[in-house]
Amino acid sequence: MLWDDQAHVTRPDLRSLAGLGRIWTDLRATQQYYPLLHSAFWVEHRLWGDATLGYHLINVALHAAAAGLLILLLRQLKVPGAELAGVIFVVHPVGVESVAWISEQKNTLSLVLYLGSALLYLRSERLRGTGPVGGRAAWAAYGGAFALFVFSLLTKSVTATLPAALLVVIWWQRGRLSWRRDALRLIPWFMVAVASGLFTAWVERRFNGAIGPEFDVTFGQRCLLAGHIIWFYVGKLLWPARLIFIYPHWDVRGAASGWGGYLVAVGVVTAVLWAMRRRWRGPLAAWLFFVGSLFPALGFFDVFPFSYSYVADHFQYMASIGLIAAVAAGLTLMLARCPPGTRICGRALIAGLIAVLVLLSRAQSRNYQDIVTLYTATLAQNPDCFMAHNNLGIERELAGQLAAAESEYRAAIAIKPDLPDAHYNLGHLWLSEPGRSGDAAAQFQEALRLKPYYPEAHDNLGNALAHSPDRLDDAIAQYRAALRQRPDYPQALFNLGTVLGREGRTAEAVTEFEALLRIDPASAQAHYSLGNIWLKEPGRLDDAIAQFEAAIQLRPRSAEFRLRLAVALLKGTGRTQEAVAQLEEALRLQPDLALARRLLMLVQESHL
Repeated sequence: MLWDDQAHVTRPDLRSLAGLGRIWTDLRATQQYYPLLHSAFWVEHRLWGDATLGYHLINVALHAAAAGLLILLLRQLKVPGAELAGVIFVVHPVGVESVAWISEQKNTLSLVLYLGSALLYLRSERLRGTGPVGGRAAWAAYGGAFALFVFSLLTKSVTATLPAALLVVIWWQRGRLSWRRDALRLIPWFMVAVASGLFTAWVERRFNGAIGPEFDVTFGQRCLLAGHIIWFYVGKLLWPARLIFIYPHWDVRGAASGWGGYLVAVGVVTAVLWAMRRRWRGPLAAWLFFVGSLFPALGFFDVFPFSYSYVADHFQYMASIGLIAAVAAGLTLMLARCPPGTRICGRALIAGLIAVLVLLSRAQSRNYQDIVTLYTATLAQNPDCFMAHNNLGIERELAGQLAAAESEYRAAIAIKPDLPDAHYNLGHLWLSEPGRSGDAAAQFQEALRLKPYYPEAHDNLGNALAHSPDRLDDAIAQYRAALRQRPDYPQALFNLGTVLGREGRTAEAVTEFEALLRIDPASAQAHYSLGNIWLKEPGRLDDAIAQFEAAIQLRPRSAEFRLRLAVALLKGTGRTQEAVAQLEEALRLQPDLALARRLLMLVQESHL
């Protein structure tokens, strides 16, 4: 899995039917509030769990389906070279990121829904005025198109540009637009699109961290940035070289004054194509579609990825079909006008172009074989990518390469001192090292200063403080702060229950563990902790045994759980043989478990 794939593939606390409900009703339940996307992930997890092959195959299938729908749409519009456009879209290396990255199923799925909606809407246009039967079919197609449009917004909100794109297509077909015939029918679409866009912008600011000094850019600078972004994407489509997972972060304030030429060039191209519209409307329609589809990613709306790069290959996944269709149509028309004897050469050149794109895509795909390869390749071309340093540090830490992990976190902080995640990760690393809980706490506090809404930092700050017996109340306060920000945070509930238990606040500890089990019934550790509490309480021995048995059912290879169950069974229950069986199994799983061996010896001696 890559980067945030783990956060998109359905978490344990969301895998039940209740979790599916939370995907739709809780804005904080998932990485981004795209409930249809995460419902799809929920179904996929039911089918093949955490195995990545299934997710990748689905992405490939959706990408191919989008290409097929694009071909159908272009054929319906009688655009030359529809098949060529579909083939170029499938093999173009700019699409590799969206297909190889599981999280970007939001791209592949939303484009399928987007194109399906467009096809149905244009069908409804053709059926209008064809009599009662045709009228009913037209309204059915219109309703289906609107439903697919809403579904696409619930998968990725950049599809909000569809109603504007439909008006561009209708203008291209007829050469004019009518308020009553064309625009009025799309008013509900525009209303839903605007609401979706504003809601997504609010979620990005409120929950995803799209706020802070790096987003303090003036409107004028944003306009200049938009011009630069447009030509960046044009360049990557026409010359797909040096594609990077994370591109360098542009200094908008320092460089924007020199970007006026980009914006002027956008205006000049638009004006020239407008002047040509009476003879050729197609190029202008393709340009308007491309720029309009890019609009959500042009810098006018703040999104979290802008904190590390203003551009990404997956941002132009949908928009790219406009220029690809225009290029394919142009090549097809040129080939048709060539003398018959030279057409073979023209077809060979087009085949060569496709072959080059295939080779480039294959080479680009190798970077996505695993997360370390991806970040290493990114840093080779973008050494100042603080996000890649930070994320590579996580992978080094997971691999047990702690010195290398610390080096990566420090590199990220050196490049961007106000990166809360790097401070958090450095604190997490130090938390596992003896005697460094104080240093870890300082890093978590810095992360919280930079990013006040950070439940994970509150939780781990609590863990750091809990190392000091005289700071347990402060640790409890941090766990409660994490739960105020995320009430269904399983780890914070577990940690709070554990510390409350250490404090002797048994009733409060039980409340937290029971709350955790309501959220995540598969938490073996919560069952085990409850069992330990009931084991100390008079008259609750049966409850303790039931909790230990539930923990073992969830984690049958835990020697510790089996040992604890054996201890409970030996407390006057008369179930000595069951206790012996548990002790023997614990020793089979962990032969060096001294307490289990001693208990087994004592039981055997008492029965001699």
